[in-house]
Amino acid sequence: MLSTKESAHKYAELLVELAVALGFDGWLLNMEVDLDIGKIPNLKEFVSYLTQTMHSSVPGSLVIWYDSVTIDGTLSWQNQLNEENKPFFDISDGIFVNYLWEEDGPKLSATVAGDRKLDVYMGIDVFGRGTYGGGQWTTNVALDVIKKDEVSAAIFAPGWVYETKQPPDFQTAQNRWWSLVEKSWGIVQNYPKTLPFYSNFDQGRGNHISVDGAQVLSTQWNNISSQTFQPFLEYVDDSTSKTIEVRVDFKEASFNGGGNITFKGTLEAGTSFSTRLFSGQLLMGPLPIYFTYSVNSEGNSQLGLSLELSSETEGKKKLFLASQGTNQFSSEVLMPRRLTTPDNAPGWVMQEVSIAMNGYTLTEIHAVCYKQQPEITNTTEYFAVLGDIKISTSRKNTEFPPSTSWIVNGQDIEWGTSQGSKTLSLKISWKPEGEKGPLFPKYNIYVEKLSKQSIRTLRGTLESVREYIGVAHIEAFYVSQLVIPSDTSSLKFIIQVCNVDGASQNLDDAPFFQLDVQSSTNILSLLFGCLPW
Repeated sequence: MLSTKESAHKYAELLVELAVALGFDGWLLNMEVDLDIGKIPNLKEFVSYLTQTMHSSVPGSLVIWYDSVTIDGTLSWQNQLNEENKPFFDISDGIFVNYLWEEDGPKLSATVAGDRKLDVYMGIDVFGRGTYGGGQWTTNVALDVIKKDEVSAAIFAPGWVYETKQPPDFQTAQNRWWSLVEKSWGIVQNYPKTLPFYSNFDQGRGNHISVDGAQVLSTQWNNISSQTFQPFLEYVDDSTSKTIEVRVDFKEASFNGGGNITFKGTLEAGTSFSTRLFSGQLLMGPLPIYFTYSVNSEGNSQLGLSLELSSETEGKKKLFLASQGTNQFSSEVLMPRRLTTPDNAPGWVMQEVSIAMNGYTLTEIHAVCYKQQPEITNTTEYFAVLGDIKISTSRKNTEFPPSTSWIVNGQDIEWGTSQGSKTLSLKISWKPEGEKGPLFPKYNIYVEKLSKQSIRTLRGTLESVREYIGVAHIEAFYVSQLVIPSDTSSLKFIIQVCNVDGASQNLDDAPFFQLDVQSSTNILSLLFGCLPW
């Protein structure tokens, strides 16, 4: 890679191509090897060219240099920014400083960086292996020093919470650990800032997956690409101090994806409970904006939203979005209209309300738990689930391109057998016809295993089962060893297009790829055809 300037450019271009194809945000370059000093000029050329090309190909991307090999080719971790590693810092977007820095490391690095001190990321190893402050439950000690000296932080291995099975359970320990970060640095990101804004509170893992309120998968899964905006829930060390427990939940039913926010506890009649969901900086314009949210609740438990807005000329204002039983609230109440929910989404209620507050900035969104009045029952038990929330500039349903406007292909098709059953592996790819048209952030993939009987039957008289098999965040999906029932004669892979606002295309209108199933005889012929004799 570093033999010539041309080879350095070649490998940089390959990394850029990979980043574009797979949606990477950038690259962390860690050269933890000793290098011949003669190759350092080509290494600098590689870093510089990669950084520039990434910027032009992936706007907003970052190339970060790791504090390892120095300008003379020696593998020597400096644990600060200094003249030994600054030449690489100067031609990249920042430096990830090794974890073994001393208390004065951030200040010394800031001095060397000058007006680029925020591009210095001081490393913190959460496992605590020599890291300043000890990491683990004292990670905030290092964060406090980094913040004081006005440089940035690079947190390595927050998976320590999971990998070491911190008590009492992962979710509680996870929330407790990240609360240390918030207490040290405060909230450093604010959202919503722009529209549309959507969150289903998905953390990229779960025990099930739902689409529009209907469960399509009932097994455990992990896919970090499926994360959406997370709520700013406040961690309370003493759970007994709150009447309602609030948590991102993976057990209760979800409306979209595998997450939700569950509110569970007790609530007396005439009282309410409020908790922060989001802290935003959304400037409102002259046109109305629409809030849509899904709720699943039990008994007389009700869940609304409280919006806090501010204006330089008009001051602060609070709006309460609630469907019924709101006499107990003093703030202005807006009654949402109830939207139609799919028949296969039992228990879910979708609410929508529009607000017009020109010149105001939306600063806070809170969830408010209360009881319906008059009381249906006398119980103090409270339970509600918030499935998702959408903020947009239009109430119109998303218009998806018709299936005929997509080109869908199947590649690398491999038939096989496993434990006596036929299997199929292939790559499915799709793109708008003519290379034009919008691309979308997400695609749900289903398969219909059509039997000879269903193909012979007139359309609509025999429903085939659409089986959810995964999700794609690029315009390609790999199917690996899909088991095919013996009576299947055709497979129809359906690509459900999903918009950034959480809307999903009707499956009947979605693009698809259909493939005839080969007979067992043909499969054996193909298998023997691959053998060398």
